[in-house]
Amino acid sequence: MSLETDLLLDRRRLKRRLIFWRVLAVVAVCAALIVAVGRAPLPGLAGRHIARLNVSGIITEDRKLTEAVAALAKDARVAALIVTIDSPGGSVSGGESLHDAIAEVAANKPVAAVMAGVAASAGYMVAVPAQRIFARSATLTGSIGVLLQTGEASGLLSRLGITTDAIVSGPLKDQPSFTAPLSSEGRQYLQGLVTDMYDQFVTMVAEGRHMDPARVRALADGRAYTGRQALQLGLVDAIGGETEARDWLAGKGVSRDLPVRDVSTRGLLERTFGASLGAGLADVLKSLLGQGLTLDGAWALWQPRQ
Repeated sequence: MSLETDLLLDRRRLKRRLIFWRVLAVVAVCAALIVAVGRAPLPGLAGRHIARLNVSGIITEDRKLTEAVAALAKDARVAALIVTIDSPGGSVSGGESLHDAIAEVAANKPVAAVMAGVAASAGYMVAVPAQRIFARSATLTGSIGVLLQTGEASGLLSRLGITTDAIVSGPLKDQPSFTAPLSSEGRQYLQGLVTDMYDQFVTMVAEGRHMDPARVRALADGRAYTGRQALQLGLVDAIGGETEARDWLAGKGVSRDLPVRDVSTRGLLERTFGASLGAGLADVLKSLLGQGLTLDGAWALWQPRQ
């Protein structure tokens, strides 16, 4: 092999290495920019503003969301919080975690809740920490209570000649069961769970609305109320929407000129692509999962009997 050929091959190898390191450097810079932008506040959020938390659809446990809401309590840029609700409820634990995060904010700054079409069960639960609750006259709210629902298909299985067996460590381990009727002990045990969670719900409402627990229990038989009825019963404070909430906040010293920024847990890529794809897919998955069977089977959900 000639010297000229060797030099040509060496030059090509050096060129390939140079291209590799250049590409690697560009990738590293891009990655650093993505991390920096993802952690930094978006333009316009650096100044003082009012946070808006949108609660819609089925409420489930969402660690990122509850952490983001709780962080508002210590964020000096956030002057107040508006919680907009359009939800029939959800899991008891999901409502409780969001309720507690909102209560943490309300202990430090003004919080107003604004109800849309439906704010029932856990949807009402997340409203009660607010110092002021607004509802439309036709809003459906209330439905204070807990639901634990199960199916039982032993009759159908027996007709099909199908038998089932369960090896359990204790008599209540398989209660409730889809393949066997509830025992009297199982019904009593499950009723105790529901009653305890119901008592917790009543306590949240009594403390948030500054009402006597006995008065709350009289209203908390599971029924929903219109916004106008809820106002008369003391479950909400006023008829109105976000405009009226801004007026109330102004009376608390929160300027009407402050911008309103939505609370978001989405990262940079989700903020870029989620508007068309991510948000819709997330809502579909959340709705589907909300209808399924989960370990947290107790729901604070407005569910009229069909």
